Amino acid sequence: MPHIIAVANQKGGVGKTTTSVNLAASLAVKRKCVLLIDLDPQGNASTGSGCDKAKLEASVYDVLMHDKNILDVVIHQERIGYDLLPANEELTAAETALLKLEGREYTLQKALKNIGNSYDYIVIDCPPTLNTLTVNALVAAHSVLIPLQCEYYPLEGLSGLISTIQELQDVVNKELYIEGILRTMVDPRSRLSMDVTKELVKHFSTQLFKTVIPRNIRLAEAPSFGLPALYYDAKSPGAKAYLDLADEILTRIKVRRAEQQKTEAIAS
Repeated sequence: MPHIIAVANQKGGVGKTTTSVNLAASLAVKRKCVLLIDLDPQGNASTGSGCDKAKLEASVYDVLMHDKNILDVVIHQERIGYDLLPANEELTAAETALLKLEGREYTLQKALKNIGNSYDYIVIDCPPTLNTLTVNALVAAHSVLIPLQCEYYPLEGLSGLISTIQELQDVVNKELYIEGILRTMVDPRSRLSMDVTKELVKHFSTQLFKTVIPRNIRLAEAPSFGLPALYYDAKSPGAKAYLDLADEILTRIKVRRAEQQKTEAIAS
């Protein structure tokens, strides 16, 4: 069964899509079979993965609204090592259409059942709003990764996002947990970055990733070439940081699974 990670933050411009694309690529380099799901109508994760979203024969919209099998829509991106379930502006219509459906929050979860054990990891790039699409991702996911730019406004909205996640845990997905909070676009010379880090350590120390994503021009340039940073400039600080993040996530998941197995063994 694949481990599903939703990359979510209702604040735009925090590095959400950059994290989704580069995490997928980094997990693939670690010899994991990975699917990246673009659940944002802007389709930036699709573009950043080398997909021409204007020429799609089918997309995640068809999976959600027309019950099309995910495996029939997935694009195999051999050049970058992972598979992609792409999105384009058609997905905007799904936001409204889903509101009319009973059990709408389970639509993606039901669609993912067709995947079986085809993948080790699924990464979902969520839109920068807490809308029906994001709720679908959080219901389907095992964990949520929260990218956070080290500035005041993103920090201000973090508590609200965590409260929303806790509400979803109580109502529709009791297994959901926070994989971690990821600091992005960090400038070590900036006092603001350091101040925000202190606040994060103070209030969210157990959830904060040790890995920090630096402000890096190569990360910004890579999407225009349809590539993750790892394939655009593998030696760049940004690419190396996402490889470190993949290692940290794999370790966290391994430890968590071991703890669960131990608990189950004691209970039985």
